[in-house]
Amino acid sequence: MLNKLKKNFSTDKIGLILALIVIVLIFSTFNPNYLSSTNMVNILIAASLTGLVAIAETYLIIAGLIDLSTGSVAAFASVLAAVLIQKGMGFIPMLLVVIVAGLFVGWLNALAVNKLKLEPFIATLATMSILRGMAFIICDGRPVYIMNKTFINFGKNRIFGLPIPVIILILAFIVFGVLLAKTRFGRSVYVVGGNKNAARLAGLNPQKITNILYMITGGLSALGGIILAARMSSGQPAASVGLEFDAITAAVLGGTAFTGAVGTIFGTVLGVLILQGFNTGLIMLNVPVFWQYVARGLLLLIALAFDYLRKQNREKKLLESSMKQS
Repeated sequence: MLNKLKKNFSTDKIGLILALIVIVLIFSTFNPNYLSSTNMVNILIAASLTGLVAIAETYLIIAGLIDLSTGSVAAFASVLAAVLIQKGMGFIPMLLVVIVAGLFVGWLNALAVNKLKLEPFIATLATMSILRGMAFIICDGRPVYIMNKTFINFGKNRIFGLPIPVIILILAFIVFGVLLAKTRFGRSVYVVGGNKNAARLAGLNPQKITNILYMITGGLSALGGIILAARMSSGQPAASVGLEFDAITAAVLGGTAFTGAVGTIFGTVLGVLILQGFNTGLIMLNVPVFWQYVARGLLLLIALAFDYLRKQNREKKLLESSMKQS
């Protein structure tokens, strides 16, 4: 059985699964309610926003890119959705308008990277500030409360016992997992992350792929913002601060390499579950908020340390392989 597992999963993935089990055992020891079915579902609900953004960050990091504006996009989307509903727009039209707005923000990020030749870190840092400011401007700095039942039900209703946000997250993991692992586009993302010049010689268009990836990121961030607004029954301009760092932590913890060309959505799923399980456990143990920030920072540091060790291991294996061939 163990040999079969090793064939299907890498050592990293087995390590992540064991880490997840250890986290569950530790927190359930201190608080028996941690392992309840209700809490497990709550963890998945809380992970719905981070998970959607983590999918997008996984694609970007594999391609050698990054987006720091996702938290601001989600906050802006939540406020925009609430304002549009408050002004009488139907739920479906609102959903389309807000997601298109997210796609547009992603297109602007790609424009800054492709045409202005800005570093992704700097370009999206600027967008992060602009979108956060816009979120406060369109609602005068106050939460926008939602009375529309259809909108509220979108965040709270269940299908086959699972909340709608959780179903959306699971479908997103499946769709984007298959897209990355089994399609030509997914392989193109890896090639671009490995070497842009080699990608061009192979007939790929790195700028086009960058554009698509940033638009996917904007769309998923906007969808996450809508889900957040539905869950909170309000658009919150101050929401989702630090979301991008949680998403990046989950992706890197799941095995996505900052050097690019390495990563899987399955690994990101494990990273999201570890991160959210860890955060929920701290809350259930009544750990002060300030110490939660410290713990999250340490978790990101651990993720980066593992990324470095994985990189060293890959380079060692490549060196050994080249020596055998010679």
